[in-house]
Amino acid sequence: MRLRASCDLTFDITVPTPFILMLRPRSGANQWVAREEYNIKPVVPVFEFTDGYGNLCQRLVAPPGTFSVHTVAELMVADGVDRAPGAPFVNVEHLPDGVLCYLLPSRYCESDHFNEMAAEITSGQRLGYDQVAAIEAWLRSAFSYVPGSTSATLSAVEVNARQVGICRDLAHLGIALCRSLSIPARMVVGYLHDLEPMDLHAWFEAYVGDRWYTFDATQSALRGGYVALGYGRDAADVAVFNQFGPPSFATAQTVRVERLHD
Repeated sequence: MRLRASCDLTFDITVPTPFILMLRPRSGANQWVAREEYNIKPVVPVFEFTDGYGNLCQRLVAPPGTFSVHTVAELMVADGVDRAPGAPFVNVEHLPDGVLCYLLPSRYCESDHFNEMAAEITSGQRLGYDQVAAIEAWLRSAFSYVPGSTSATLSAVEVNARQVGICRDLAHLGIALCRSLSIPARMVVGYLHDLEPMDLHAWFEAYVGDRWYTFDATQSALRGGYVALGYGRDAADVAVFNQFGPPSFATAQTVRVERLHD
């Protein structure tokens, strides 16, 4: 599937403000970046680095006034999402070093609070992929996915008490439940073709059967069209922008994802 994904952000800046952006997708196993466009107005020096999770990040200082960021990427992505019922649990001692950080509790995924709950949800399931699939199905049936229902980042414990949330919230709870079973899980932020309403999207991946698999409790059935911008332990690691100093919230944000045809 060939997609064009774009994001436009506008800010009203009052004082010179440092930003870290995460708006460049990288090529990998599930996506290939064929073309990119990245425009910033007014033009300022931009320095790119790769963070500890492999994400492409851009540093800059925005000057006072209207500041805008426009990004476009044309990508080849998978037509579907891989499923692997029965893929086995990987014992912790055999996990790759780079996966171990996704076993631990993090700011928004307090996995140490969910041991008994996760065991109940996955009771009778084969260890590994089938446990995560049971968690995904439980989230889909037990929670109401309501875009715009939360305005602040909630932790998994808080989401569990509310029984309603947005994509980020359900991903946090899914991650916490997986980690409580010693299954590595990480958050992904990016785009999804045909998402309603269109916006940036969040889902989670779990490491079973010696690779990462995609799970998304907000969708009735997984399909192709996912574009990853960033990976991390939770939302604190995958914000598409962080600013430092006096708060400068985006005054406008537009996301588009369209399918391209040869």
